[in-house]
Parts: sequence; structure tokens; C-alpha cells
Amino acid sequence: MQPQQSSQQPVDLRYSSQTIGVSADCAPLSAGGKAVYKLVRTSRLYEQIVQQIEESIVKGDLKPGDQLPAERELAQRFGVSRTAVREAVKALREKGLVEAYSGRGTFITDGTTQAVRQSLDLITKIGQPEGSTQLAEVRAILEPEIAALAAVRIQEPELATMREAVSVMDRAGHDPDAYIEADLDFHLALAEAAANPIILSLIDSIVGLLREQRLRIFKVPGGPERGQIHHKKILAAVERHDAENARESMRAHLGQIREDSQAPASKRIPGKH
Repeated sequence: MQPQQSSQQPVDLRYSSQTIGVSADCAPLSAGGKAVYKLVRTSRLYEQIVQQIEESIVKGDLKPGDQLPAERELAQRFGVSRTAVREAVKALREKGLVEAYSGRGTFITDGTTQAVRQSLDLITKIGQPEGSTQLAEVRAILEPEIAALAAVRIQEPELATMREAVSVMDRAGHDPDAYIEADLDFHLALAEAAANPIILSLIDSIVGLLREQRLRIFKVPGGPERGQIHHKKILAAVERHDAENARESMRAHLGQIREDSQAPASKRIPGKH
């Protein structure tokens, strides 16, 4: 796809809290909280997109938590195909500079999430079963306070994500993948609602590593149902903006997770998938 020449003023490209404009002829700028991009024109298009977005991150025009526009809109603004944009986003993800969340979009990270996740993953593999126990302890320290912050700061998009996650878990039945992904979405939405990119990076690095623990809980009779009781209590507290109740509900939930994850194998449902 050949980009069109343009003599018009840069077109604003809205992010969650920053603005990017695109121009065919001007160099990247950072004044006024704007990053102005040139249309890319060479054969390795996606690399130029990556470079320009990286420059915006380094200069602070794009900050952790800012959301990238949709793929189609990025392609239009850069004057390239959607394939080039897709390759660019993939490269940015591999560098740990962005994260994509199902149903919510692609967000700028602080660049450390991937490194932290890989390090924690190695720790849990080397230190099993101690690794999972240690991660659970970290969650117990962090997540009650995150729930309390979320209750004060949450906005409607995060509330909608939490409600949908609870609904998906209610409908999951015997599908552990659907339940576990929705469970992850629920906890990440709380971290997003806390409106602190460092918190989001930490939780994103931690909760995804506990998939095996979640799977064990799913096989414990009544485990998913008990989890849902707590999820709904947390959601109700957050909806009321009740920080103390959200904190206590999360503590109770993490206690339930700890008990169910330690259930002996003889009490688990055999062959449940």
C-alpha cells in the first residue's frame, strides 16, 4: 500500500492519555505532549513503525498505561497495511514495550513486564513447589491493597470488564481455559483500575504464572463456585466504592485460593478438563 502525500496539518491520533499526530513530511516532535510521525516509505515498514513508537516512549510522549489505537486506525495514520502494523505490534510485544489484553486493546508498558515475567517464571520452575507458594505470598501482600485502591479509583470500562469476567466464569461450566482466562481478566482489571502502571506491570507479571494453581483449584470439587462467591463480593464492594470491604473480600478470596490449591489429589475430580 503506497502512502499518499499530504500537505495538511498533522492528524491527531488519540491515545488514552497522550496524542500522536501523523505527517508525511515533519520530523518527530515531543512539544506539547504530542509525537508527530512521518509516513513510512521503505520495504521494511514495520521496523520504522517500531522505531517511531520506541522514540515516543523514550521521550515520554507515550507513557505506561497509554493505549494504542486499533490496528486499522494505526494503519491509516502510518499509511501502511494492517499487516505491517500487526508485525510492528508483535515486535513491540517481544521487546516488552506493549501488552495486548483480549477485548481491551494494546497498552504501553514500562518495558520491564516481560523481563519480570520471565524471571518469575524461571523462579517458579526452579523452585517448585516453593515458587508457587512464594508467588501466592506476594499476591497476599499486594492484591488486597490493589482492590482497595481500585474501589476508590475504578472507572466504568474496568467495571465492565470485571462484570463480563464474572459472567464468563459463571458460564464456563467444565471449560477450565475459559474460566482461567476470565479469572485473569478479573484480577488484571482491578490492577488497571488502581491507575498505577507499576502495579499493573507487577500484577501482570504475577497472576499469569499461577495458571497451574488455578487449574488445580478448578479440579477441586466446589473450587470454582467458591471462587465465584468471592469474585462477586469483591465486585460488589468495588461497585460501591467501598475500599475496606474490597480489601477484606480480596483477603478472603486469596485465603480460599490457598486452601483449595493445597487440597490433596485424592479429593480432586479425576479427568476433569
